[in-house]
Amino acid sequence: MDDFGPQTDIQIDTSPLFALERVQYTPPAAIAALAVSSDVLVMGLVNNVLVLIELSREEQVLQIPIPRKPSEFNIHKIFLDPLGRHLIVTSTQGENWYLYRGWKKPRLLKSFKMIIESVAWNKAALISSSRSTSTREMLIGARNGTVYEAMLDAEEDFFKSQERYLQNVFALPERQPITGIDFNFFPPTDPKRALVVVTTPSRIYQFVGSPDRRSEDGGRIFPSLFASYRDTAPKILELPGNIDHSELHVYSPNADQAHSLPKSIAWMTAPGIYHGTLNFDSPSDDLIDSAELLPYPVFPSSPSLSPTRRTPELGAPPASMSLTEFHFVLLYKDRVVALSNLNEQLTYDEVLPLKPSETIRGLTSDPIRKTYWVYTDQSLFELGVRNEDRDVWKVYLEKGKYDLALQHAKTASQRDVVTASQARAFFDEGRYFQAAHAFAQCSVTFEDVTLKFLDVGQRDALRSYLISRLERTKRGDLSQRIMLATWLVEFYLSKCNELDDLVASESASHDVANLQAERTMVEDDLRHFFETYKANLDPNTVYELIQGHGRTEMYLHYATVIGDYKRVVEHWILEEEWTMAIDVLNRQSDLELYYRFAPTLMRQAPKETVDSWLRQQSLDPLRLVPALLRLQHVPRDPLSPNQAIRYLNHVIFEQGNTSPTIHNLIITFYASSPSLQPSTSSGHPEDDGPLLRFLSTAPSDPLTGKPYYDLDYALRLCKQTGRTQPCVHIYAKMGLWESSVDLALEKGDLELAKINADMPPEEDRQLRKRLWLKIAKYVVQDKQDIKAAMRFLENTDLLKIEDILPFFPDFVVIDDFKEEICTALEGYSAHIDALKAEMDEATRNAEAIKQDIAGLKKRFITIDAGEMCSVCGLVLLSRQFYVFPCHHTFHADCLIGLTKEYLPAFSLRKIINLQSELVKITQQTPLDRNAIANPSLHTPPPSRQPTTQRTLLSATFAPAQNGARAANSLGRNILSAGDRLRDLIVPDALASVVTAPAGWIPGIGGGGRRQGEKGGEKRMEKLRRELEDVLTASCPLCESVVAGVDAPFVKEGEVDTSWAL
Repeated sequence: MDDFGPQTDIQIDTSPLFALERVQYTPPAAIAALAVSSDVLVMGLVNNVLVLIELSREEQVLQIPIPRKPSEFNIHKIFLDPLGRHLIVTSTQGENWYLYRGWKKPRLLKSFKMIIESVAWNKAALISSSRSTSTREMLIGARNGTVYEAMLDAEEDFFKSQERYLQNVFALPERQPITGIDFNFFPPTDPKRALVVVTTPSRIYQFVGSPDRRSEDGGRIFPSLFASYRDTAPKILELPGNIDHSELHVYSPNADQAHSLPKSIAWMTAPGIYHGTLNFDSPSDDLIDSAELLPYPVFPSSPSLSPTRRTPELGAPPASMSLTEFHFVLLYKDRVVALSNLNEQLTYDEVLPLKPSETIRGLTSDPIRKTYWVYTDQSLFELGVRNEDRDVWKVYLEKGKYDLALQHAKTASQRDVVTASQARAFFDEGRYFQAAHAFAQCSVTFEDVTLKFLDVGQRDALRSYLISRLERTKRGDLSQRIMLATWLVEFYLSKCNELDDLVASESASHDVANLQAERTMVEDDLRHFFETYKANLDPNTVYELIQGHGRTEMYLHYATVIGDYKRVVEHWILEEEWTMAIDVLNRQSDLELYYRFAPTLMRQAPKETVDSWLRQQSLDPLRLVPALLRLQHVPRDPLSPNQAIRYLNHVIFEQGNTSPTIHNLIITFYASSPSLQPSTSSGHPEDDGPLLRFLSTAPSDPLTGKPYYDLDYALRLCKQTGRTQPCVHIYAKMGLWESSVDLALEKGDLELAKINADMPPEEDRQLRKRLWLKIAKYVVQDKQDIKAAMRFLENTDLLKIEDILPFFPDFVVIDDFKEEICTALEGYSAHIDALKAEMDEATRNAEAIKQDIAGLKKRFITIDAGEMCSVCGLVLLSRQFYVFPCHHTFHADCLIGLTKEYLPAFSLRKIINLQSELVKITQQTPLDRNAIANPSLHTPPPSRQPTTQRTLLSATFAPAQNGARAANSLGRNILSAGDRLRDLIVPDALASVVTAPAGWIPGIGGGGRRQGEKGGEKRMEKLRRELEDVLTASCPLCESVVAGVDAPFVKEGEVDTSWAL
């Protein structure tokens, strides 16, 4: 095993290549011939019986006799198509029979009058049309040296026999038996040519040509192909010998596929086995490539001779042979042997367990299932292919075919041996990069490989080896991966420096461009290596290596790859490449780096820095305040915008920042910004424009309505910097209107003072007038411009000329404002006239109202004598009554009882107070209650007894001598009863006191009254009218409907029984 590498512990596979096993079946007679195809086994016995066995169902054995006596018919050979459906039996007498699967008896082929030695089936057509009953086109080789094309069809047809046609297509000149025949159409996808191989005991022929048509079209296809060789000889190879038989075999790896072509061919002849590969792409007529003649082995006569001493010397031909993928299987009289078709060595030898009287018959194979069978006259053996390719890898390795050896190596150790041998071969041939790749895949020690490449100075190949080893090293072997990766970095850097030196030394040479291109490739490889294996590199070590070689670009690239942007930014800052530093910040997402380098970058490149901040929305503006303050005292071109203000404006108005610190900071920048104009004591309003715009548009707290910045701080800052207009604006924001106007006037800004004077709410006219008076006083006294003061009055409607006259000097000339005074006096005169007109109109309206009231007193309604009360239903004229415009009529007591139910509490209290007062007056001035209760009758009707009313009044109100005490008691009851006000109102009692005097109703006369009673009557009349106003304000029936809309139909505590059944 020394040739295979350093390993000596390869496990040797000793499993057999083939296994010979006897089939447990005893034929009823001696076996004459055997054929196997597609797991269908057919035996021809000497008693002319055919035994059919389907190997998938071995228990079913079918015996079909041929209707011929053994003395008349002797089976010579049997031929079975690839699918196992068509069987042809030939005899030594030249009689042939045909059997189709499923038939109970064979049929005689009457036109087939020859001894058939070989048959070539149309494998492609048969497999493509598996349901067809036809054999399709086939070639038959006869003992007389003639080639026939024939077709059989098992379909039952009364007018046709199974023999569709039989045609002689070619006759060999030497008339020897055709022992083997085979044909194939190629190329498989579009078969335009055909190869026919014919063998005799000493010759092999190759016929190549175009068939008449495609085989699937039906009909004869070979006549024209063979006709082309009537005048020209085909490709012939002659191997003379002293045997009268030979065999032709082809091997196809995918024989079960319709369009598969055979791979190899073998011809058993007297000198040996002529074999080779079939090359269907060959332009010549010789399609057999790598043809060789393998002599037969000689077996020692002494059984004690070791098998390893056997030599392939010329020996006797075998009785039969078969072809496998890697072996020639030979059948001798007493044994079965196998020779490798790769190295022609004997790899299998097994003696047949024959009986003394038993003789071998032949060796056959199933081309579809790849099974092999040995049969004698009495027994049947199966030669099983077990581990045929066991040593194939080793054979290919010995031949130097490493790819094929790897393809057939089964174990890791075998592949390792092959790879190691291939690596050494590459190394010896000087193919160092291929050797490096192969060494990386085998187990040759790392030290040996490294020293090999270092000894020959192949550092580039060694670099390739290290990369391959790194790719194949397990991720868990971290230390090994780090070592390999670090060493590779050193190799790359050294190679770059080496190429730099070559470029510098050969600057005048034509190879400079190639060297530069190679250097670029190496640098790209190193960059890619950093990206791929960054997890297997120690950053500090790599930084030291790169700095040691002076590769700044690689230094920055590696830092970028591992995300060490801090180091990259620091490098560009040290180089004062501010834009490059900002670009690096933009490509990363660590916010801390923004904060770390913000002060430096803001001072050196403010615009680019702010652009970077604006792209990163996640920054905290508060942490950038120190950097922003750097710009406050930095000299700046007045024409260039302040970048700090630009950023703060974006934060406030675009991002909606509400931090008071940010809002105060932008005011600081606005207030401290240098003026574009020379500063004066009064300042320049245009300089305050940006600050004023911010103060006016700055967002406010929606809850408090106040701006987020500190008003006190902003006011103090604006005062310090002399910003008058912003101060006035801030005073207005604080609601200090007088201070804002005073400051504007102090600075002489009259227009600003006017604007602020109009800012207070419209409803606070006193404050607004006071502010305008301040402005007027300033105009008159400080400006001493009388005409301007007069024009000033036109700006507001709050001031008149008399308001500003006190501000004029005592000795002012009236000519300056004479017209204004006249205009004012005329206005006052017109106003007085308007007021007088309004007063006259009001007087006229009052007189009209009095007349309407007087007219209302004389209204009357005509009613029927039998009109009923809307409450009690009694005759209305039976006692005092009321009639409403809605034509509802009520007795006085009924009206009182109904009205008290809906009147509000204050009306009820008023009624009770009037009731008490009327009771007092009634006790002091007795009335003729009978006359009052029924003024139309001097004697009361019997149905209404005055005594009952007097009794009620006596019961409700106290006697005359106790009137004062009763009134006091009633008052206490009113106060204590609370919500029982309605219970304190007695309708009958009130009905007696609200009755009109006798002379009040038309047609009713009244007696005279004493002079002493007139005062009490006037008082009582007034109270009575007040009580009537309350009671008759509206119809109680109509009013109660409106007031009771939301009242429930069933009162609380009342049981509704209307739904009861």
